[in-house]
Amino acid sequence: MKPLKVVVWGLGAMGSGIARSILAKKGVEIVGVCDTHPERKGRDLYEVLRVPPPAGRGALTISGDISGALRPGECDVCVVATASFVPQVFDQLVHVLNSGANALTIAEEMAFPRAGHPQLADELDRVAKACGVTVLGTGINPGLVMDLLALCLSAAMTDLESVHCRRVNSLSPFGRAVMEEQGIGLSPEEFNAKSASGAMAGHVGFAESVGLMAAALGWPVTDFQQQMKPILTEVERVAPYGRAAPGQVAGVEMTAQGLCQGRLVFDLVHPQQIEPEAAGVKTGDYIILRGTPEIHMRIEPEINGGLGTIAMCVNCLPLIVNAPAGLKTMIDLPIPRAVMGDFRDHIEPDRKIVK
Repeated sequence: MKPLKVVVWGLGAMGSGIARSILAKKGVEIVGVCDTHPERKGRDLYEVLRVPPPAGRGALTISGDISGALRPGECDVCVVATASFVPQVFDQLVHVLNSGANALTIAEEMAFPRAGHPQLADELDRVAKACGVTVLGTGINPGLVMDLLALCLSAAMTDLESVHCRRVNSLSPFGRAVMEEQGIGLSPEEFNAKSASGAMAGHVGFAESVGLMAAALGWPVTDFQQQMKPILTEVERVAPYGRAAPGQVAGVEMTAQGLCQGRLVFDLVHPQQIEPEAAGVKTGDYIILRGTPEIHMRIEPEINGGLGTIAMCVNCLPLIVNAPAGLKTMIDLPIPRAVMGDFRDHIEPDRKIVK
């Protein structure tokens, strides 16, 4: 069996990390790359990533147009790492599906697109099934820490009353798009104005995490709410893609609640900021499941957000190839796990991959 063939669309902080990770794996190879940034398009991938090319491989030019990177019949999975929102990636995903490749994206809203865009989700499902391929959104959060992990723990309970997730994390590994979504470097007045106008997203994914868990548990959410307030810094903080001076916004504290028939069943708390250690903030992931028996999970420090997103994407490559055609979420697939051997050993015998 030939190696799994992958195209990477978007070489920002996460896309470049995904590409580096794929290059370090066995049984999977990158056959095309697309990025429109003027500092990257037209250059050799291995030069941009500062890694040696695989043995026997020559230069791989980064295309500024997806048609130059993704050719029908030459790709098993296209990883789309370009944006966070379903409307932004919808046409890109349809293009991938119509090429005959599976589509795997780290767009946060794609973790459960029916939460905010049911019509677009239905259309993605229709196109994927018509083309005989699969589309999946995954990442560290949403995709694992504040949804799938809680669901896995709930399997050890005979009765579940409520889910409480808290993630205190660093934004420093993420790229400029995330910095803008969180308002990094804004003044409090600028933050409040953008928040009030709806021009700033903050954390993207609470509605998707709640929707994913509600669908898995059979709890229809009758009311969903979320809140956002700035985290101001007293010290200068500098991350690779963002900076906050004293008095400016270094992050966002997001909270959300999902109610079922007036009863609080999902409670999510998510303060995230660049360089939290600079302000003496310790990171961590915490899950409390109320019920029988009550379960408390504590991970300190946090599961690294950047590396976690990269790993979830790469480790799901065999899972999406094996999955039935259509729009899938993380609750539709086997439990994700690290793939340490040859990726081809994890492809089911009846699944066709590019020869």
